[in-house]
Amino acid sequence: EQGYETGEHAPGLKLGGCGAYKAAHHIIKTHAKVWHSYNTTWRREQRGMVGISLTSGWGEPVDPHSQTDRDAAERYIQFHLGWFANPIYRGDYPEVMKNYVGRKSAQQGLGTSRLPTFSVQEKTYIKGTSDFLGIGHFTTRYVLQKNFPFLQVSSYHTDHDLAELVDPNWPAPGPKWLYSVPWGFRRLLNFIKTQYGNPLIYVTENGVSETVQCPQLCDEWRIQYLKGYINEILKALNDGVNVKGYTAWSLLDKFEWNKGFSEKFGLYHIDFKNKNKPRYPKASVDYYKKIISANGFPNPREVMS
Repeated sequence: EQGYETGEHAPGLKLGGCGAYKAAHHIIKTHAKVWHSYNTTWRREQRGMVGISLTSGWGEPVDPHSQTDRDAAERYIQFHLGWFANPIYRGDYPEVMKNYVGRKSAQQGLGTSRLPTFSVQEKTYIKGTSDFLGIGHFTTRYVLQKNFPFLQVSSYHTDHDLAELVDPNWPAPGPKWLYSVPWGFRRLLNFIKTQYGNPLIYVTENGVSETVQCPQLCDEWRIQYLKGYINEILKALNDGVNVKGYTAWSLLDKFEWNKGFSEKFGLYHIDFKNKNKPRYPKASVDYYKKIISANGFPNPREVMS
């Protein structure tokens, strides 16, 4: 979306309403081709695995008793995770995506939907092309219904017909978009289990950044974030979700998209002003080392059911 729809990221194209869908369509087909290439040529000899890593937040209905809010939350997750996962695990785009983008395209007077379609052969070729699902997850939103008039310029963002809210009590130690909401992760993982046949999951990204310099390297908020989110993964394991591994994001402070070096996700602080770029462990390093050595929380009483 940010590369082909809004132009915020490279390649900086502003193809409103269709660019993101076209780019995603090619990514999904290309992913399937790579999987099949490995499957037919190298798998027997190497016995490796090929998967895809998708990043998604969790959408929680503002009012869980409201059908419109529940539907909006469902759209949130389908327009994010389901956009890529549904074709790979179930053979096509989510029905709600096809319905919403198709209807809005028709209202605009377009002859075909802005969401591309897969042929029957492509659906068969794409379905099942993942030996594991990588999941990047950082935060959660409350979601409710919001109608965008079709006279507006079309966009991936307005196709959802929903609004996102945050709880002011949620900790927000880093950038504006990243609130610490650990319970959303367990719900996302259980959604994946239910929707996609409990696939093998590797958590490929999960962490929090700081936008202010932390002079004593005392990133207590990162420790609390990791504790909360890893705790919810352990709960998901108890729920029967097939989580095989976890990767904290990230080892080092680094170049972060269009934020450059101003956003720091690292467990290790890097002094970018020094030509040798020395690295210094933050407090979270020692905490995370203990979690790794215990393959969970060192003290079982830390885990809340």
